Amino acid sequence: MPTAPDPGTADHPATDHPATDHFATADRLPLRRRLLPVIALLLLAPWAAECSWGGFAIDDFLPVLIFLGPMYGGAAILIRETARHLGAGWPTIVLLAAAFGVLQAGLVDQSLFNPDYLDDTQYADTRAAAEATLVPGLEFSLRQAFDYVGNHIVLTICAPIVLIESFLGPQRRLRPWLGRPGLAAVGVLYLLGSLLIFSDSGRKGFLASPLQLAFAAVVVVALVAVALLPRWRHPHPRRARRAPHPLWVGLLVVLVRIGGDLTPGWAGVAIALTLAAAAGALIAYWSSRKGWGQRHVLVAGTAGLVTAAAFAYVVPPYSPASPAAALAGDVAVTVITIALVGGAWWRSRASPAVHVAAS
Repeated sequence: MPTAPDPGTADHPATDHPATDHFATADRLPLRRRLLPVIALLLLAPWAAECSWGGFAIDDFLPVLIFLGPMYGGAAILIRETARHLGAGWPTIVLLAAAFGVLQAGLVDQSLFNPDYLDDTQYADTRAAAEATLVPGLEFSLRQAFDYVGNHIVLTICAPIVLIESFLGPQRRLRPWLGRPGLAAVGVLYLLGSLLIFSDSGRKGFLASPLQLAFAAVVVVALVAVALLPRWRHPHPRRARRAPHPLWVGLLVVLVRIGGDLTPGWAGVAIALTLAAAAGALIAYWSSRKGWGQRHVLVAGTAGLVTAAAFAYVVPPYSPASPAAALAGDVAVTVITIALVGGAWWRSRASPAVHVAAS
């Protein structure tokens, strides 16, 4: 799946001020209310990453949440909290999500460099298409890199964050949920979850070369450094023209998702990258217009999730499953996706339009 275009840098409305002392200030609500969105994000991230597109039958949903929740959910929480504590917006979240995608596929399970990684799944026949875009010297598929990292940006990080934030009121939407102790606890949880996947079973006995590992580490550090630049915390002035209807934003994201998969090989990768970059630039431009609000951000962040759920009926799960279990999983994906996106749309109905930077 193509990389999600940046939904824009959500600036804080007049009633919502970013934390000015970085990680010292968190939401002052009671602990129970502060933990509810944290737990929701912890569970939603692994489901969106692995189940929302048909990767698992319905009887595997719970094990996915249990075993992958600490890693995927922990990463989503840490990325969201870092951005909100710094008073930054969606460019920071998207860049940190990309860094996580490279970290996960390049250093943790190392699927990016392992040509045999999918051989024991129902996606073994995709190997030839992946090898058509091998990067000389580093021996990884650029097509797979685009898909792996793009899926983590779209499904693992951005869609779960924007859904949970949309369910919250404007006063809490952009505020931090956790202070230092909570962040430390989530950090330990994420580390333990990643170490579990880094074990021989998670890596499937494969270990990338020092050059491959060094390359992935450099890319991760570079993405994190760019994500933390101060420029993402300073929104541009609002443009006079009004933003388009949110559904036009969603249609743009869907077209990028479909158009990026039409052509195989290097041409397909070039088209996918071009479409994602162009759509991201257009959404950034729209986000600086008058009237851009939470519903625009919601649609931009979840259009990829909705598209993935729609295609769940035509893709096989990783492991063979009975037709009944596979169909039940696909129907559950549809119901859950509609409930989440529809509920978030309804909850954000009264939210005031927010100014968003186009930086």
